[in-house]
Amino acid sequence: MASSRPNIVLIMADQLSPMFLPCYGHPVVKSPTIDRLAQEGVVFDAAYTNSPLCAPSRFVMMSGRLPTKIAAWDNAVEFSSEVPTFAHYLSAAGYSTCLSGKMHFVGPDQLHGYEDRLTTDVYPTDFTWHPEWDRPDDRLDWFHNMDVVTKAGPCVRSMYLDYDDEAVFKAKRYIFEQAKRGDDVPFMLTLSMIQPHDPYLCRQDKWDLYKEEDIDLPRVPLGSVEEDPHSTSLRHGYGADEIDLDETTIRNARRAYYGSISDIDDKVADVMNTLQEAGMADNTIIIFTGDHGDMLGERGMWFKMSYFEHSARIPLIIHAPSMFSPCRVAEAVSLVDILPTLVELSQDGKPGDYATPIEGRSLVPHMSAGGGHDEVIGEYFAEGGDMPVFMIRRGQKKIIASNGRPAQYYDLANDPNEVNNLASDAKHADDVSKLLSEIDESYDAAALKGTVLESQRRRKFLKSVMRDQGVGWDYQPVEDAKNAYIRNTMPIYQLEKRSRFPQV
Repeated sequence: MASSRPNIVLIMADQLSPMFLPCYGHPVVKSPTIDRLAQEGVVFDAAYTNSPLCAPSRFVMMSGRLPTKIAAWDNAVEFSSEVPTFAHYLSAAGYSTCLSGKMHFVGPDQLHGYEDRLTTDVYPTDFTWHPEWDRPDDRLDWFHNMDVVTKAGPCVRSMYLDYDDEAVFKAKRYIFEQAKRGDDVPFMLTLSMIQPHDPYLCRQDKWDLYKEEDIDLPRVPLGSVEEDPHSTSLRHGYGADEIDLDETTIRNARRAYYGSISDIDDKVADVMNTLQEAGMADNTIIIFTGDHGDMLGERGMWFKMSYFEHSARIPLIIHAPSMFSPCRVAEAVSLVDILPTLVELSQDGKPGDYATPIEGRSLVPHMSAGGGHDEVIGEYFAEGGDMPVFMIRRGQKKIIASNGRPAQYYDLANDPNEVNNLASDAKHADDVSKLLSEIDESYDAAALKGTVLESQRRRKFLKSVMRDQGVGWDYQPVEDAKNAYIRNTMPIYQLEKRSRFPQV
């Protein structure tokens, strides 16, 4: 018996900028399955991460809270078990909840409300990858470097290809196991892949989908606009300021990135086919998104960690044709809105009863009533300097601010590539002043800097002690070999009959 409530499958890609998807206007990339999701679903044209880095963005998505509310400073800070997540809320609502793939949890809690987790994480779960604002000009030995750009290209296997293959295989198996149960319990499955995150590598067949001469170059090349201090700091941190990249090298990195997107697209198709075979396609909401984007050579920058559009924007497609008519949403929304959206989708549009305040706002009104909020708040406390960075987007205007650095203010409707900083333009002085005052009134930047520095210093000490003690939190998936495949728990014909799907 199929569940009367919708199943939910949340599919995440890592470091995928929507600018490189055809459903968002890219002319070269091939991703027919994601295109189909977009054609049949609701596409959010201005969706953002709230903090353009892997772990903070995911903590925000799962909790519905902004980074300052849950101390989500960087990629090596603990995600507290005390913070309720959408996995907790959906479990409480009677859903089976499962994670297959990456979520970059740091700390001893590697579940955060998921009752099942099928893989270990691709990244370490300890305190090692913390920034050091005490020495902002030093390069960190664990940080990004330009080798992943200069050595981009095709490969036979890579660590990330192996990881994504495993995550997808186990997610498909989970879907079939839910179908075999035949009960009325809905499931919420998160499938989170690491591609197209650097290193920029892809299989040869995906590389061959693209010709070098067809690969587009950055719209805003290095040197074409004045560089802001945060960008200068980031480029220094990963060594981009010490290397001149020719067009062939840039194209190779982008070509491999495009190939990775096509590989992700194949995997999404595989999952959709599994839902179809399991008889669950018509009653499953599919959400396709990412944690942040990738500059991919724009302004001479790579990776993420900034609030420029290529870094801060994310794809967001909600595919539920039986519930919502296909449309495109222009309003600005963000990952912090995912928790209340999932909760409302799981309980027929009714607002959630939350254990704590949340900053996220449901996206259901955007999909059903043609309305909803048009605002994104961004907070960043990681690499690229020694002070917090804040962002506000309302309507088509976006401001980026950090104490001690000039503000950046862009009119995205008329300047989508952000080449014209209007922060010093007299015509926009009132708007800029109001937004900067709002940020100053909302945040005590000096106190926040002190809090973040204290956290970094604690972790710098603890990580060395933990390493010496051999203490780690890396998740070990639970597999019950005693009850796998054919065992003497019941007659073999009964085991074989039970495992067959569909039943005869």
